[in-house]
Amino acid sequence: MSGKGIAVYPASLDPIHYGHIDVAIRASRFFEQIIVAIYANPKSKSVLFNIEERVELARDVFQDYPNVSVTQYSTLTVNYAQSIGAIALIRGLRVFGDFEFEFRMGMANRKLAPELETIAILSDEQFIHISSSTIREIAELGGDVSSMVPPTIERALKEKFS
Repeated sequence: MSGKGIAVYPASLDPIHYGHIDVAIRASRFFEQIIVAIYANPKSKSVLFNIEERVELARDVFQDYPNVSVTQYSTLTVNYAQSIGAIALIRGLRVFGDFEFEFRMGMANRKLAPELETIAILSDEQFIHISSSTIREIAELGGDVSSMVPPTIERALKEKFS
């Protein structure tokens, strides 16, 4: 089942993991198209993978999902969403702290772009412990991240830390 319109799933995806993938695929059932939009300039945090690598890895992950595409952007998220005619922003919620942050962000986005809906998708319980920062730390120390990321991402992490 797919609905109508375009939804944007904004994220930094450094790296993309099964939690991100789960949210995007589940959201894809409700919209004609999900744009996984990777923010190119995350000034608030340093990144392991540059923007080209993050886009390439995400495109590889979603290659078998025809209504999920991957792009990058470097503007205000609501401005990007408006520029492509999106009707919604997708956000994933894992833990209670995510709810507080996403609630505040959703309210700010609503003030900036009242025509855009923010839709939160609760993470599947098997992924609530996963975060990109945790994955980076485990991988850097040589730990096993195979249950958290697809094989292509695991290989890319090993290459980065070898």
